[in-house]
Amino acid sequence: MVAARVTLRFFAWFLLVWSGFALPQEAYPSRPIRLIVSFTPGGGADLTARAVGQGMSEALRQPVVVENRPGANGLVGAAAVAKSPPDGYTLLLTDRGALGVNPSLYKSLPYDPLQDFEYVGIVTSAPYVLVVAPRLGVTSLGELVRVAEAKPGAINYASFGIASMAQLNIEALKARLGINLSHVPYKGAGPAVQAVVAGEAGVTISSPAAVLGFVRDGRLRALAIGAHGRSALLPDVPTLAEAGGDDDTLVPTYFAFALPAGTPRPIAERLHEAMKRALGAPQIAERLGAAGLEPTGGTGDSLRELVRRDIPRFRKIIQDIGIQPE
Repeated sequence: MVAARVTLRFFAWFLLVWSGFALPQEAYPSRPIRLIVSFTPGGGADLTARAVGQGMSEALRQPVVVENRPGANGLVGAAAVAKSPPDGYTLLLTDRGALGVNPSLYKSLPYDPLQDFEYVGIVTSAPYVLVVAPRLGVTSLGELVRVAEAKPGAINYASFGIASMAQLNIEALKARLGINLSHVPYKGAGPAVQAVVAGEAGVTISSPAAVLGFVRDGRLRALAIGAHGRSALLPDVPTLAEAGGDDDTLVPTYFAFALPAGTPRPIAERLHEAMKRALGAPQIAERLGAAGLEPTGGTGDSLRELVRRDIPRFRKIIQDIGIQPE
Protein backbone atom coordinates (compact mmCIF):
# COMPACT_ATOMS: atom_id res chain seq x y z
CA MET A 1 0.00 0.00 0.00
CA VAL A 2 2.76 2.41 0.96
CA ALA A 3 4.73 1.42 -2.11
CA ALA A 4 1.67 2.09 -4.26
CA ARG A 5 1.25 5.60 -2.81
CA VAL A 6 4.97 6.38 -3.37
CA THR A 7 4.69 5.13 -6.94
CA LEU A 8 1.58 7.26 -7.53
CA ARG A 9 3.27 10.39 -6.14
CA PHE A 10 6.35 9.81 -8.27
CA PHE A 11 4.17 9.37 -11.36
CA ALA A 12 2.30 12.62 -10.59
CA TRP A 13 5.60 14.47 -10.10
CA PHE A 14 6.91 13.04 -13.39
CA LEU A 15 3.81 14.23 -15.25
CA LEU A 16 4.13 17.73 -13.74
CA VAL A 17 7.78 18.07 -14.68
CA TRP A 18 7.21 16.60 -18.15
CA SER A 19 4.29 18.92 -18.83
CA GLY A 20 6.44 21.94 -17.87
CA PHE A 21 8.87 21.02 -20.61
CA ALA A 22 6.28 19.88 -23.09
CA LEU A 23 3.92 22.87 -22.98
CA PRO A 24 5.12 25.77 -25.17
CA GLN A 25 6.02 28.97 -23.38
CA GLU A 26 3.98 32.08 -24.25
CA ALA A 27 5.81 34.04 -26.93
CA TYR A 28 6.80 37.59 -26.00
CA PRO A 29 5.15 39.91 -26.68
CA SER A 30 1.65 38.49 -26.96
CA ARG A 31 -0.23 41.72 -26.19
CA PRO A 32 0.27 45.50 -26.42
CA ILE A 33 3.17 47.14 -24.59
CA ARG A 34 2.53 50.29 -22.58
CA LEU A 35 5.27 52.90 -23.06
CA ILE A 36 5.20 55.47 -20.25
CA VAL A 37 6.87 58.77 -21.14
CA SER A 38 8.00 60.83 -18.15
CA PHE A 39 7.33 64.14 -19.90
CA THR A 40 4.62 66.14 -21.65
CA PRO A 41 3.65 65.64 -25.29
CA GLY A 42 5.47 67.64 -27.92
CA GLY A 43 9.08 67.57 -26.67
CA GLY A 44 12.11 65.48 -27.55
CA ALA A 45 11.17 62.67 -25.17
CA ASP A 46 7.68 62.39 -26.62
CA LEU A 47 8.95 62.50 -30.21
CA THR A 48 11.52 59.80 -29.47
CA ALA A 49 8.87 57.60 -27.87
CA ARG A 50 6.34 57.96 -30.66
CA ALA A 51 8.74 57.67 -33.59
CA VAL A 52 10.75 54.76 -32.21
CA GLY A 53 7.71 53.15 -30.59
CA GLN A 54 6.00 52.98 -33.97
CA GLY A 55 9.03 51.23 -35.47
CA MET A 56 9.19 48.84 -32.53
CA SER A 57 5.50 47.99 -32.98
CA GLU A 58 6.30 46.77 -36.47
CA ALA A 59 9.30 44.74 -35.28
CA LEU A 60 7.45 43.21 -32.33
CA ARG A 61 4.12 42.80 -34.15
CA GLN A 62 2.31 44.26 -31.17
CA PRO A 63 1.18 47.85 -30.53
CA VAL A 64 3.45 50.05 -28.42
CA VAL A 65 1.02 52.46 -26.77
CA VAL A 66 2.45 55.77 -25.55
CA GLU A 67 1.17 57.17 -22.25
CA ASN A 68 2.50 60.52 -21.00
CA ARG A 69 3.08 60.73 -17.22
CA PRO A 70 4.84 64.08 -16.67
CA GLY A 71 5.82 65.63 -13.36
CA ALA A 72 8.69 66.39 -10.97
CA ASN A 73 11.57 66.22 -13.46
CA GLY A 74 10.52 62.76 -14.68
CA LEU A 75 9.93 61.36 -11.19
CA VAL A 76 6.24 60.52 -11.67
CA GLY A 77 6.66 58.35 -14.75
CA ALA A 78 9.81 56.63 -13.49
CA ALA A 79 8.18 55.76 -10.17
CA ALA A 80 5.13 54.31 -11.93
CA VAL A 81 7.27 51.97 -14.03
CA ALA A 82 9.50 50.96 -11.12
CA LYS A 83 6.40 49.68 -9.30
CA SER A 84 4.94 47.85 -12.33
CA PRO A 85 4.99 44.07 -12.83
CA PRO A 86 8.34 42.95 -14.35
CA ASP A 87 6.70 41.19 -17.28
CA GLY A 88 7.92 43.33 -20.18
CA TYR A 89 4.57 44.99 -20.83
CA THR A 90 5.37 48.30 -19.11
CA LEU A 91 8.29 50.21 -20.62
CA LEU A 92 9.70 53.59 -19.53
CA LEU A 93 11.06 56.39 -21.70
CA THR A 94 12.94 58.79 -19.44
CA ASP A 95 15.94 61.11 -19.49
CA ARG A 96 19.29 61.86 -17.92
CA GLY A 97 17.79 64.13 -15.28
CA ALA A 98 15.34 61.56 -13.92
CA LEU A 99 18.11 58.98 -13.56
CA GLY A 100 21.25 60.97 -12.81
CA VAL A 101 20.01 64.22 -11.22
CA ASN A 102 16.89 63.32 -9.21
CA PRO A 103 18.77 61.27 -6.59
CA SER A 104 20.35 64.54 -5.44
CA LEU A 105 17.14 66.60 -5.59
CA TYR A 106 14.74 64.51 -3.53
CA LYS A 107 15.26 63.25 0.01
CA SER A 108 12.79 60.40 -0.52
CA LEU A 109 13.06 59.40 -4.15
CA PRO A 110 10.43 56.67 -4.79
CA TYR A 111 12.84 54.69 -6.97
CA ASP A 112 16.53 53.81 -7.01
CA PRO A 113 18.01 54.31 -10.50
CA LEU A 114 20.59 51.59 -9.93
CA GLN A 115 18.35 49.01 -8.25
CA ASP A 116 14.81 49.42 -9.54
CA PHE A 117 15.27 49.17 -13.31
CA GLU A 118 16.38 46.71 -15.95
CA TYR A 119 17.89 48.97 -18.60
CA VAL A 120 17.22 48.48 -22.29
CA GLY A 121 19.50 51.27 -23.50
CA ILE A 122 19.80 54.87 -24.66
CA VAL A 123 17.53 55.55 -27.61
CA THR A 124 18.54 59.08 -28.62
CA SER A 125 20.83 61.80 -27.34
CA ALA A 126 20.18 65.54 -27.54
CA PRO A 127 23.24 67.81 -27.48
CA TYR A 128 23.02 71.39 -26.29
CA VAL A 129 24.05 74.49 -28.22
CA LEU A 130 25.45 77.47 -26.32
CA VAL A 131 23.77 80.60 -27.70
CA VAL A 132 24.06 84.27 -26.84
CA ALA A 133 22.17 87.46 -27.62
CA PRO A 134 23.85 89.41 -30.44
CA ARG A 135 23.73 92.55 -28.27
CA LEU A 136 26.56 91.07 -26.18
CA GLY A 137 28.82 91.59 -29.18
CA VAL A 138 30.63 88.27 -28.84
CA THR A 139 31.26 85.83 -31.65
CA SER A 140 33.27 83.13 -29.88
CA LEU A 141 33.59 81.34 -26.57
CA GLY A 142 36.82 83.20 -25.87
CA GLU A 143 35.12 86.56 -26.36
CA LEU A 144 32.29 85.54 -24.01
CA VAL A 145 34.88 84.71 -21.35
CA ARG A 146 36.57 88.10 -21.74
CA VAL A 147 33.27 90.03 -21.54
CA ALA A 148 32.13 88.01 -18.51
CA GLU A 149 35.48 88.55 -16.76
CA ALA A 150 35.22 92.31 -17.35
CA LYS A 151 31.72 92.46 -15.82
CA PRO A 152 31.36 89.66 -13.25
CA GLY A 153 27.71 88.74 -12.68
CA ALA A 154 26.40 91.36 -15.12
CA ILE A 155 25.38 88.82 -17.76
CA ASN A 156 22.30 86.72 -17.02
CA TYR A 157 21.86 83.19 -18.24
CA ALA A 158 18.44 81.61 -18.72
CA SER A 159 17.77 78.03 -17.64
CA PHE A 160 14.79 75.67 -17.94
CA GLY A 161 14.26 75.87 -14.16
CA ILE A 162 16.00 75.12 -10.88
CA ALA A 163 18.28 72.06 -11.17
CA SER A 164 17.42 71.67 -14.86
CA MET A 165 20.05 70.30 -17.22
CA ALA A 166 20.50 73.87 -18.48
CA GLN A 167 21.38 75.20 -15.04
CA LEU A 168 23.66 72.28 -14.16
CA ASN A 169 25.46 72.43 -17.50
CA ILE A 170 25.99 76.20 -17.48
CA GLU A 171 27.14 76.09 -13.86
CA ALA A 172 29.67 73.42 -14.86
CA LEU A 173 30.76 75.60 -17.79
CA LYS A 174 31.12 78.63 -15.50
CA ALA A 175 33.32 76.67 -13.12
CA ARG A 176 35.47 75.30 -15.94
CA LEU A 177 35.93 78.71 -17.59
CA GLY A 178 36.24 80.65 -14.33
CA ILE A 179 33.50 83.18 -15.12
CA ASN A 180 30.50 84.57 -13.23
CA LEU A 181 27.06 84.58 -14.90
CA SER A 182 23.81 85.24 -13.02
CA HIS A 183 21.11 82.58 -13.10
CA VAL A 184 17.52 83.36 -14.12
CA PRO A 185 15.24 80.27 -14.16
CA TYR A 186 12.35 80.01 -16.63
CA LYS A 187 9.57 77.45 -16.97
CA GLY A 188 11.00 75.34 -19.74
CA ALA A 189 13.41 75.42 -22.65
CA GLY A 190 11.13 77.43 -24.94
CA PRO A 191 10.72 80.36 -22.52
CA ALA A 192 14.48 80.35 -21.79
CA VAL A 193 15.31 80.69 -25.48
CA GLN A 194 12.68 83.39 -25.92
CA ALA A 195 14.19 85.29 -22.97
CA VAL A 196 17.54 85.53 -24.76
CA VAL A 197 15.86 86.49 -28.03
CA ALA A 198 13.94 89.24 -26.21
CA GLY A 199 17.02 90.53 -24.41
CA GLU A 200 15.94 89.51 -20.91
CA ALA A 201 19.00 87.25 -20.63
CA GLY A 202 22.26 87.05 -22.49
CA VAL A 203 23.06 83.34 -22.58
CA THR A 204 21.32 79.96 -22.63
CA ILE A 205 21.66 76.46 -24.03
CA SER A 206 19.11 74.50 -26.00
CA SER A 207 18.75 71.83 -28.67
CA PRO A 208 19.91 72.62 -32.21
CA ALA A 209 16.36 72.36 -33.54
CA ALA A 210 15.03 74.81 -30.94
CA VAL A 211 17.49 77.58 -31.86
CA LEU A 212 18.00 76.89 -35.58
CA GLY A 213 15.54 79.48 -36.86
CA PHE A 214 16.78 82.19 -34.48
CA VAL A 215 20.42 81.54 -35.42
CA ARG A 216 19.61 81.70 -39.13
CA ASP A 217 17.74 85.01 -38.86
CA GLY A 218 20.38 86.56 -36.60
CA ARG A 219 18.36 86.83 -33.40
CA LEU A 220 20.72 84.41 -31.65
CA ARG A 221 24.40 83.66 -32.10
CA ALA A 222 25.61 80.08 -31.59
CA LEU A 223 29.07 79.80 -30.02
CA ALA A 224 29.54 76.06 -29.52
CA ILE A 225 27.79 72.71 -29.30
CA GLY A 226 28.37 70.22 -26.51
CA ALA A 227 29.00 67.15 -28.65
CA HIS A 228 31.90 65.12 -30.02
CA GLY A 229 30.97 66.16 -33.56
CA ARG A 230 29.22 69.05 -35.23
CA SER A 231 25.46 69.04 -35.75
CA ALA A 232 24.09 68.51 -39.25
CA LEU A 233 21.56 71.23 -38.45
CA LEU A 234 24.28 73.76 -37.50
CA PRO A 235 27.39 72.59 -39.37
CA ASP A 236 29.21 75.92 -38.96
CA VAL A 237 28.99 75.84 -35.17
CA PRO A 238 32.15 74.39 -33.57
CA THR A 239 32.12 71.76 -30.89
CA LEU A 240 32.99 72.98 -27.42
CA ALA A 241 36.44 71.40 -27.76
CA GLU A 242 36.98 73.19 -31.08
CA ALA A 243 35.87 76.45 -29.47
CA GLY A 244 38.49 76.17 -26.75
CA GLY A 245 36.55 74.38 -24.01
CA ASP A 246 36.28 70.78 -22.84
CA ASP A 247 33.93 68.52 -24.76
CA ASP A 248 32.52 66.91 -21.60
CA THR A 249 31.35 70.16 -19.97
CA LEU A 250 28.02 70.68 -21.75
CA VAL A 251 26.85 67.09 -21.50
CA PRO A 252 23.89 66.16 -23.71
CA THR A 253 20.70 64.84 -22.30
CA TYR A 254 19.49 61.46 -23.49
CA PHE A 255 16.23 59.58 -23.75
CA ALA A 256 16.41 55.96 -22.67
CA PHE A 257 14.27 52.85 -22.27
CA ALA A 258 14.00 51.02 -18.95
CA LEU A 259 11.92 48.19 -17.49
CA PRO A 260 11.05 47.31 -13.89
CA ALA A 261 13.82 45.45 -12.07
CA GLY A 262 13.35 41.70 -12.28
CA THR A 263 12.21 41.71 -15.89
CA PRO A 264 13.79 38.66 -17.56
CA ARG A 265 16.93 39.52 -19.46
CA PRO A 266 15.71 37.94 -22.73
CA ILE A 267 12.78 40.38 -22.75
CA ALA A 268 15.12 43.36 -22.30
CA GLU A 269 17.29 42.03 -25.12
CA ARG A 270 14.24 41.54 -27.36
CA LEU A 271 13.22 45.14 -26.80
CA HIS A 272 16.76 46.35 -27.38
CA GLU A 273 16.89 44.62 -30.75
CA ALA A 274 13.50 46.10 -31.69
CA MET A 275 14.78 49.55 -30.66
CA LYS A 276 17.90 49.19 -32.83
CA ARG A 277 15.85 48.00 -35.77
CA ALA A 278 13.53 51.02 -35.44
CA LEU A 279 16.46 53.44 -35.23
CA GLY A 280 17.92 51.91 -38.38
CA ALA A 281 14.83 52.79 -40.43
CA PRO A 282 15.68 55.78 -42.67
CA GLN A 283 12.34 57.53 -42.15
CA ILE A 284 12.65 57.33 -38.36
CA ALA A 285 16.28 58.52 -38.38
CA GLU A 286 15.28 61.43 -40.62
CA ARG A 287 12.40 62.42 -38.35
CA LEU A 288 14.62 62.35 -35.28
CA GLY A 289 17.46 64.19 -37.00
CA ALA A 290 15.16 67.01 -38.07
CA ALA A 291 14.47 67.60 -34.37
CA GLY A 292 18.16 67.56 -33.45
CA LEU A 293 17.95 64.11 -31.87
CA GLU A 294 20.80 61.73 -32.55
CA PRO A 295 19.93 58.00 -32.77
CA THR A 296 22.11 56.11 -30.28
CA GLY A 297 20.94 52.55 -29.69
CA GLY A 298 23.29 51.99 -26.75
CA THR A 299 23.18 48.90 -24.55
CA GLY A 300 21.52 48.58 -21.18
CA ASP A 301 24.87 47.87 -19.51
CA SER A 302 26.44 51.04 -20.89
CA LEU A 303 23.43 53.06 -19.72
CA ARG A 304 23.69 51.63 -16.21
CA GLU A 305 27.38 52.56 -16.05
CA LEU A 306 26.59 56.10 -17.25
CA VAL A 307 23.92 56.49 -14.54
CA ARG A 308 26.43 55.21 -11.98
CA ARG A 309 28.89 57.97 -13.02
CA ASP A 310 26.26 60.69 -13.38
CA ILE A 311 24.86 60.51 -9.85
CA PRO A 312 28.01 61.73 -8.04
CA ARG A 313 28.85 64.12 -10.89
CA PHE A 314 25.56 66.00 -10.68
CA ARG A 315 25.45 65.73 -6.88
CA LYS A 316 28.66 67.76 -6.67
CA ILE A 317 27.29 70.49 -8.97
CA ILE A 318 24.02 70.64 -7.01
CA GLN A 319 25.90 70.90 -3.71
CA ASP A 320 28.25 73.56 -5.09
CA ILE A 321 25.27 75.64 -6.26
CA GLY A 322 23.61 75.23 -2.88
CA ILE A 323 20.35 73.61 -4.01
CA GLN A 324 18.70 71.88 -1.06
CA PRO A 325 16.98 68.51 -1.63
CA GLU A 326 13.20 68.60 -1.30
